[in-house]
Amino acid sequence: MNDVFELHRGTAPLLVSVPHNGSEIPATLKERMVDRARLAPDTDWHIARLYAFARELGASMLVPRYSRYVIDLNRPPDDTSLYPGQNTTGLCPAVQFTGAPVYLDGQAPSADEIAARTDTYWRPYHEALQGELARLRAAHGRVLLWEGHSIRGSDLEFLFPGRLPDLNLGTSGGASCSPQRQARVEAALAAQSRYDFVVNGRFKGGYITRHYADPANGIDAIQLEIGQRIYMDETTFAYDEGKAADAQAVIRSLVEAALA
Repeated sequence: MNDVFELHRGTAPLLVSVPHNGSEIPATLKERMVDRARLAPDTDWHIARLYAFARELGASMLVPRYSRYVIDLNRPPDDTSLYPGQNTTGLCPAVQFTGAPVYLDGQAPSADEIAARTDTYWRPYHEALQGELARLRAAHGRVLLWEGHSIRGSDLEFLFPGRLPDLNLGTSGGASCSPQRQARVEAALAAQSRYDFVVNGRFKGGYITRHYADPANGIDAIQLEIGQRIYMDETTFAYDEGKAADAQAVIRSLVEAALA
């Protein structure tokens, strides 16, 4: 167990990364935040738990400890926008998904503080991710990086209008994985009827999906952003065992299709 992440090394050609699973915020930082932000509401709640089945498939898993409010591990280190022209949050977010501030007046991080957080939290996670991809590719010749994400599926007009589909598959417009692998996952999506879905819609894949994907050289990357309503209570953040079991079955079918 690293101080900022946990890496479970598996044997299959699969690495599941859940960069927004962490919810911890250091006390000295929490003191500078507004009350709502101290609850880390924009966490991908329980996403590592939802993907626990992946270890049964032999997957490696990379799970961070700290909240995206400390640093967003799925953003580029230079904080270039992943979705130009659209509202989004940054490397060290100053606004919540609702558009409300994260920090009390005058307490947002300086450029020097952001650089220090990048060195402390961001770089170790990415070094581990890169190293595990290299290990698995060396062992198998080809590896799949699966990015597991979740988000509240409605009432986030700051980020998207209306209701987000239950399952949002992102392959950077088809650039981050082989056409054959994407086709298998799309077929698995179409074969299930419980959840609605979209491919390369509002969420096409974040920095990790786009940056580490190299299909021509044996690294495919897929992001799945899911609506939190399908496995938890979006208001209380409580895990719903019944909903989660149904969601896990479908998500597992997608991962297995990608590996087939």
